[in-house]
Amino acid sequence: MSTAEAEPKLTKKDFVTKNDVRWCPGCGDYAILNALQRTLPEIGVPRENFTIVSGIGCSSRFPYYMETYGFHTIHGRAPAVATGIKTANPELSVWMITGDGDGLSIGGNHLLHILRRNPNINILLFNNRIYGLTKGQYSPTSEIGKVTKSTPMGSIDQPVNPMGFALTAGATFIARTVDNNVKHMVETFKAAHAHQGVSFVEIFQNCVIFNDKAFDNVYGKEHRDDQVLYLEEGKPLIFGKERNKGIRLNSLSPEVVTLGADGVDESDLLVHETTRPRPTYAQFLANMTYPYQPTPIGIFYRAEKPTYEHLLADQIKAAQTQQGPGDLQKLLQGTNYWQA
Repeated sequence: MSTAEAEPKLTKKDFVTKNDVRWCPGCGDYAILNALQRTLPEIGVPRENFTIVSGIGCSSRFPYYMETYGFHTIHGRAPAVATGIKTANPELSVWMITGDGDGLSIGGNHLLHILRRNPNINILLFNNRIYGLTKGQYSPTSEIGKVTKSTPMGSIDQPVNPMGFALTAGATFIARTVDNNVKHMVETFKAAHAHQGVSFVEIFQNCVIFNDKAFDNVYGKEHRDDQVLYLEEGKPLIFGKERNKGIRLNSLSPEVVTLGADGVDESDLLVHETTRPRPTYAQFLANMTYPYQPTPIGIFYRAEKPTYEHLLADQIKAAQTQQGPGDLQKLLQGTNYWQA
């Protein structure tokens, strides 16, 4: 029997830095930070194996506030850095932090490619529908008609649907959670980490200064019972304060129905299954929005596919088997050179 002492159990305190947290008082980012600091000690990974990567924006200050390794990179390019880190050291648990501006505007092309490549990286996208760091301009997820400093007559842009974007790009794990439910965030983050492949988690996040109550009509205290649909694996889509409303499929569209009315019962409702072979059902969920349907919260979709870093490692092994280990100096030197 080994006499070596067991590794001390990690706690939230092990992931709290001494740096002052510099977000506005009341910002939803505090709750997300708290949730991630509570999640990491519970997933069985040594602290030195965590890496936090971010781009630019309020959310991207995250690496300063997590007692882990971290990279605060440049605007929209966090996916490239995160992919490089995971490729170089697949044993690391890599968490990429971005926002609706950083991830879906200048970083949209990079985000698309990290999702389709499927590295085993966890992506948290904070969606507050505004540019907070640069003082309140409209963002890619701002609603039509949004009046801001950069859209004084109201935005005329169609907003990006982050969940639809991730599904179309080929993400293999997609979920949504909210900043005012720490328990749900922790559960969602754990599920994202457990998934082998890229995970994409949209977080509804409130910006109290430049876009306060952006999602209040969905998850505010007065509305959440009737406007939030919490997804539970293998259970019918039921919501409402009285748990008497549900979602059924009408032709190719989700339809809100009342249980008990016109003979409708639970057997008529869609049953939540995250592992359907095609993401068509998840697309239904992604397109359910206020005020037409309740807003789904939870895991939308997950699929098993080879990860980018494992495919790359296999390719390197195959090349070495076929051609030998190679010689870096010969590669750099090439075949056509002159020597004085």
